[in-house]
Amino acid sequence: MRILFISDLHLYSGRPDLTRALLHFLSTTAQDCDQLYILGDLFEAWIGDDFIPDDLKPVIDALNSLSHSGCEIFFQHGNRDFLIGNQFAELTGAKLLGDSKIINLASGPALLMHGDQLCTDDLEYQALRQQLRNPQWQAAVLAKSVPERLEMAKQLRMASETHTAGKEMAIMDVNPQAVHEAMSAASTNLLIHGHTHRPAVHQLDTNKRRIVLGDWDKTGWYLEASEQGEKLVEFDLN
Repeated sequence: MRILFISDLHLYSGRPDLTRALLHFLSTTAQDCDQLYILGDLFEAWIGDDFIPDDLKPVIDALNSLSHSGCEIFFQHGNRDFLIGNQFAELTGAKLLGDSKIINLASGPALLMHGDQLCTDDLEYQALRQQLRNPQWQAAVLAKSVPERLEMAKQLRMASETHTAGKEMAIMDVNPQAVHEAMSAASTNLLIHGHTHRPAVHQLDTNKRRIVLGDWDKTGWYLEASEQGEKLVEFDLN
């Protein structure tokens, strides 16, 4: 079985090159895979399934085509696209996952997360995350008009940029104890996540590993899992 993992593409109208790169990836690299896991932040912002920008509709169509070709697609919410819901799943053929998911790979069980919940040193962000993931807050947001939600998304992006600009990088990275606790609770020796934009394979001890997916910017990243093990791949977007 060939399984692919991607995250943190942050697609939006200002980066049509990223959309083109994903469409090419879905029609080539992912074409013969059995499963594709998208571990959050596929989009820079998602204000609800009832509003899909015209320039992102080809992504929806491409995911639907891949799903219909026999590839199972799974989506885990990130901190930018937490409002993706059932309509998106129906349009793409993707199955929505919870904040953490254990799957079986050839090398053994693996714990999947977007990864932001592991950045526990950033107390300000964790408080915001709790609000953003609150079902009542989300329902109130989705009840607003599209222009109101677009403005809210703009404000959240600006606040995020201000927040990250004033923080030490170490604070915004995962907390080792949080990683240990998550893996222990899941009884897995492998954790796969995104969010931090720090692609790497970390050997935590003799048996445990943490694989961080890369964000798509100057290059693209994906993780391939097969009978031969896991391989983190960087590729040119052009």
